[in-house]
Amino acid sequence: MTQTASPSSLQEASAETSGQMSHREVLEALSGLLLAMFVAMLSSTVVTNALPRIVEDLHGSQTGYTWVVVATLLAMTATTPIWGKLADLFSKKLLVQSALVIYSAGSLIAALAPSMGVLIGARVVQGLGVGGLTALVQVVIATMVSPRERGRYSGYIGAVFALATVSGPLIGGLIVDSPLGWRGTFFVGLPIAIVAFAVLQAKLHLPVVKRPVDIDYLGATLIIGGVSILLVWVSLAGTQFAWLSAATVAMVLGGLLVLAAAVYVEARVAREPIIPLRLFKDRTTALATAASVLIGVSMFGATVYLSEYFQNARGMSPTGAGLMSVAMVGGLLVSSIVTGKIISDTGVWKRYLVGGMVLVVIGLGLLGTIDATTPLVEIGAFMAVLGIGLGATMQNLVLAVQNNTAQADMGAASSVVAFFRSLGGSIGVSALGAVLSHQVTQKVTEGLTAMGIDASHQSGSIPDLGSLPAPIVALYQTAFGEATGHLFLVAAPFAFLALVCVSFIREVPLRTTLDRELPQNASMEESVETSGLSEAVLR
Repeated sequence: MTQTASPSSLQEASAETSGQMSHREVLEALSGLLLAMFVAMLSSTVVTNALPRIVEDLHGSQTGYTWVVVATLLAMTATTPIWGKLADLFSKKLLVQSALVIYSAGSLIAALAPSMGVLIGARVVQGLGVGGLTALVQVVIATMVSPRERGRYSGYIGAVFALATVSGPLIGGLIVDSPLGWRGTFFVGLPIAIVAFAVLQAKLHLPVVKRPVDIDYLGATLIIGGVSILLVWVSLAGTQFAWLSAATVAMVLGGLLVLAAAVYVEARVAREPIIPLRLFKDRTTALATAASVLIGVSMFGATVYLSEYFQNARGMSPTGAGLMSVAMVGGLLVSSIVTGKIISDTGVWKRYLVGGMVLVVIGLGLLGTIDATTPLVEIGAFMAVLGIGLGATMQNLVLAVQNNTAQADMGAASSVVAFFRSLGGSIGVSALGAVLSHQVTQKVTEGLTAMGIDASHQSGSIPDLGSLPAPIVALYQTAFGEATGHLFLVAAPFAFLALVCVSFIREVPLRTTLDRELPQNASMEESVETSGLSEAVLR
């Protein structure tokens, strides 16, 4: 007796063999991907307001405070291109689920951590998972949807990014003040990760591609090693040792030598390089990569200190500081959704990329004028301008690269953009943080000396302002306000250079196919090399 397959099983089989998914199937799978993205974003924002309590309870130091943040950033940045390359070789669905499991394991260890050392190690594990989620969500969407249709879905990603950014500090503040305490901030993402895993298992059906693979373990090790050395240097220079010191020379030279070895291995040795250097022969990819580094420095490096500004310069609570971010994130949300929809309807994208970067430069310039007395309404308006610019820029920069990339290289190309943006952000956070600390210390020292108070023991740490006399509190607030404004002025030139890079990107109409079409005169060897996995996707 012959059994008839159910419609659902036929639908699943069709999706897995053809790679073509209906709009409903895309939305169902996208819901799981967006939950995974929300978990990744939430992990960095929800813990922000808990850090002072964590350091106090675990008897940590200012160095430990820094490394709770830097550990995740290091792991995420260093492993992003590796996840992207694995996505070109293995099941993307399995990789996303693996990243969720790794993130969940790190979160569980962090929630139960008995010491700062264990917590920092757990944050490294979290970073490995976050790096995978950050890289793979974009790759999976690129596998499901053509570039022409991808704009509308990119708007959803922007919305999730905005929601996680706004809700993270608020949720974190509420949890820290609840009976759960700071440990609850690490538990909060676990239920969402479990739901995301289940939704992806049920709804994400991608073509299963089987081909011989050769993992570039040497290249991966060298990339992680070189990036980690440089990021550790940027994180510690100016606090643990001087910027101009023997330690700086040793770490910079060591990091550059390791990265030089990585370039050699990727170009000459590896059969399946983690970062295929041939990608940079494409003008769009090369310019987008350069712009990503500069955007990372200017955006992450400056905006990460806005919450600290509102608390230390304006005397706000962590919850109040989180609410102030609504202005910037609201602009980002509206801009990403609107531009994504317009791009999907018209296929034209470069004008929004360039216009977005112009607004980023203007927004950073306006924020460069703030101090401790600037009206909050003005600051909110400046943040909205910056948010609108970022919303039109961030996802569309990835879209431009994906539009010029063959499906076989989609994972590597997408993760390269994310990798260099995270690298720029890591450098920006550390370097601008050192600038902020130096300026605040200098201004406070000068102010205390003018008051006739001995400032010889003044350090870069900020005391409990509530326990200080009003004149000294005003001095700290003024110092923080002026130093924060200066940070945005330092970041603005990097954004301008990113604008220059974006301006030279050649606009190519968004294709309506999942894979890039080859020239008619392309050889068989070129066809195999450039299409790779695409044959399995399109047949």
